[in-house]
This record gives sequence, C-alpha cells and structure tokens, in this order.
Amino acid sequence: MLEKEIRAAYDEQTITVYQAYRKEIAEAAVRSQKIVSPFKIERMTWIKPSFLWMMYRSGWGSKEGQEHVLAIKIKRSGFEWALQNSCLSHFNSSIYENYESWKSILSSSPVRIQWDPEKDMYLENLNYRSIQIGLSGIAVSKYVNEWTESITDITEDCKNIRSLIQKGEIDEAKKLLPIEEIYPLPHLIKKLIGHS
Repeated sequence: MLEKEIRAAYDEQTITVYQAYRKEIAEAAVRSQKIVSPFKIERMTWIKPSFLWMMYRSGWGSKEGQEHVLAIKIKRSGFEWALQNSCLSHFNSSIYENYESWKSILSSSPVRIQWDPEKDMYLENLNYRSIQIGLSGIAVSKYVNEWTESITDITEDCKNIRSLIQKGEIDEAKKLLPIEEIYPLPHLIKKLIGHS
C-alpha cells in the first residue's frame, strides 16, 4: 500500500495550497486577496497542498476553467481545523467502525479527504499518495473569510516550469519548484485522515 503523506510549503503560521480557476474568478481573487464572486461559495471547492498534483489536475494551467493557477497561503490553524472536521471520501475499515457509521459521518462532514498518487515533474505517479481536501458549507465560508492570508497568481511560473521540462532543462525547472516538506500533524489528526 502506498504511503499517505502531506507535503507542503509552509512556515510557522501558514501553509500554501493551490487552486485553479477561470480568469474571472482568479483575477477577482487576486485583486481582493480573498476568493469572491463570481466564485460560488455554496459549491464544494478542492484545495491541494501539492504543487505538482495541481499541475497534473490543471494540465499546467491549460485545462478549460483552470487557466489560472493560484497559490493561496492559509492559516495553519484553519488547515488543521479542516482536517479535524473531515471524512474520507472512501470507506476505510481501519478508521471507521463500520460502513454505516462512515456514511453518517460523510453526510454530515463539511470536509472530504481524498488520497491520490503524488506526481513527479513529468506528472507520472510517485510511490506515495498526496492529499486533496474538499471544502463545503461552513468549511468554505471559513476558508474564504477567515483562513486566507494571501493569494498569488502563479500561472506564468507554471508555464515557465513546463516549458523548461519540455526543453529538457530539468535542473533549471527543479530550481523553480516550491520546496515541499512533510507537514507536521498531531497523531490524532493523522489517525483521523489515514495519514501514514
């Protein structure tokens, strides 16, 4: 079974997560330094601490509706609140008492956790899984109104890294990647989310 690890760029107060949006949402978010309309707060939104997983998901910012990649610094306290109030997207018998209890928690939880194979620079699978965090209801409200510290459009950086990889200039591309390290979590949160 693949290891499950949260690797991220973080400091004492914040952790960086990534999202990709269409131009109108991204530009409004950068202007306001807050995710605002035309973003729809009533919908589930997914945040990803892994830069390369975001590149895989958005095609380096080339997929329709994901043309602008945002690096969003959020409070670590908010990030950990999300994990504490989460439920795995899939039943796991080592975490939940039974299928019925998992379904009950899933239906009432404002946060969903998914573990997917992490990606390398070529967007191929690595030998561990990376976390995706789906926010809904109160969690989205907290994310946009309380947790966000800064929002930066990194689309051009993403395209630059992709161009270097395509030209075979791997060492130059590596220098531009964010430094992501294993994020320290209390044991109870690790157990709750199935972290290795």
